[in-house]
Order: sequence, then C-alpha cells, then structure tokens
Amino acid sequence: MLHLFKNSFCVFLGACCFGIPSTVVKLAYQKGFAFQEVMISQFGIGWLVLLILMLLFGRRKVTGKQFLKLAGVGLCTCLTGVMYFLALQSIPASIAVVLLFQFTWIGVIIEAVVNKQWPEKSTIISVIILFVGTMMAGGILGAGEIQLNLKGTLLGLAAALMMALFVFFSGRVETQMSPITRSFYSSTGGLILLTILFTPKVYVEVSLFDNGLWLYGFILAVFGVVLPVLLFALGAPKISTGLATILGAGELPVAVITSVLLLSEQVTVLQWIGVIVILLGIAYPQIARKKRAGVPVVQR
Repeated sequence: MLHLFKNSFCVFLGACCFGIPSTVVKLAYQKGFAFQEVMISQFGIGWLVLLILMLLFGRRKVTGKQFLKLAGVGLCTCLTGVMYFLALQSIPASIAVVLLFQFTWIGVIIEAVVNKQWPEKSTIISVIILFVGTMMAGGILGAGEIQLNLKGTLLGLAAALMMALFVFFSGRVETQMSPITRSFYSSTGGLILLTILFTPKVYVEVSLFDNGLWLYGFILAVFGVVLPVLLFALGAPKISTGLATILGAGELPVAVITSVLLLSEQVTVLQWIGVIVILLGIAYPQIARKKRAGVPVVQR
C-alpha cells in the first residue's frame, strides 16, 4: 500500500507541476512574447536541462527503435501544449480547460480497450466526480449561455486525447530505463516536432535574453517539461493508466491557485468548491481501495 501511495504521489505531483505553466504563459504574453517564442523557450531550455541531468546521472545508449518510442511520448506532450494554446485563440479559457480535462475519462477508456477489461466502479465514480468538479472550477456552471467554436472545441478535445496518450505511454514505454534517460529522449521528440512546426528559422529569430524571455522559459521548462515528465516516468509505470489519469486532474486546482496568487484573478465561491470536488475525486479511488482492503481510512 505504501509503494502504491508513493508512486501515486509522484504522478499527482507531476500533474500539479503541469498546473503552473498556464499562469506563467499568461505573464509571458502580458510581457509581449509571442506563442512561438514561449514554446521554443520552454522546450529548448527543458531539453538542455534534461541533457545535463542525463550526462551527469542517467547516460545510456538507446537503439533507434527505443528512441522512436520515447520520442512519441514527447510528441504527445508537445501536441498537448500546441493544441491547447491554439484552442485558446478561438474559445474562452474556461471552456478550453474543461475540454482539456476530458483526458480523465479518455484515459480510462484507453486503458479499458487495451486491457479488454471494464473499469472498476471506484474509477467510474471518480471520473464522474472529476467531471462535475471541472465544470465548477472551470467556471462553466452558472456562466449562462456558452458559445462554442467548432475549431476551438476540436482542438481542445485533441489536446485532451494527447494528454491521455502521454499518461498512457508514460506507464508503458521503455519502463526499464532510468527516468532521466526516458525523459531526455521524450523531450527530444517534442523539440523535433516544434522545429518541424515552426521551422529552424525561428531558433535564429528567438532571443532568450531579449527582455528576460529566458526566465519565463526556464520556469516553463522546469514545471512544464522537466519535473512532470520525470515524475510521470517514475510513478506511472507502477500504477494503472486509469489511476494515473485521475491523479492527473491535480493540474486544475494548482492552475486556479497560481492564477489567484500571480495574476490576482477573481475566483468565485463555486470555483473554489469545484477545486475541492476535484481533490475529492482524486482521493476517492485511494479511499475505496483502502476500504476494500479492510484498512481504516483514518487511523486513531
């Protein structure tokens, strides 16, 4: 049970790290930086940090087949960010967040299809709780009439699919490698994709030391590339995909809290209740598992 808790906590902590970049990206936009500059600085600096870590602690040769598998994991991470930020250009942030967080039930379905096994009752209940909590925390409930843009909606759902695939593959691809080595080659895949999307010319045009872009890039790299990928590589292989995607919902409460602290955004009481509901949804599978095992939830 302690082993499961430790690995679950790693995934949850990784998800919490994913909640910080959205606020930092807003700050970078307020500073005048463009979408391409932010993405290149995030993945470029993240790749350099992981390269240093791998050379110091996790150096290992990989075959071409292994590299392609790990690069595929990185593609999922990169595409999640690209599609999510593109979705924000045509739909409100609250809608985009709710669409992104559909990765919870998408991940459960992926696991059910691959394992040819119906999800546990506690998993289904947890996903329902998370859905309700996300609607509340995202500001959808009580928002009145909502206008949906087809392109933005599809991009938001595509980002959710990529996030679910990232969680799934993090627990299954080359799990025998050290987390640092896996994370480095995964980030390499993401960086290659950005190079293809933006063309190498962007690297020449982007100056990391122009108006402090490096600082935003470093924070985004640490919390959007390095720590979450490492933590998912540590914990995801040792727990189920369904549980990992549920724990991944920890991103939204952190995003709400950081937006309040750093951007002084106004959060309604209903949104705070939604944050609490999400945390309850994350905790529910663990509570249900303890009850099934006959372990009391509260030790006296």
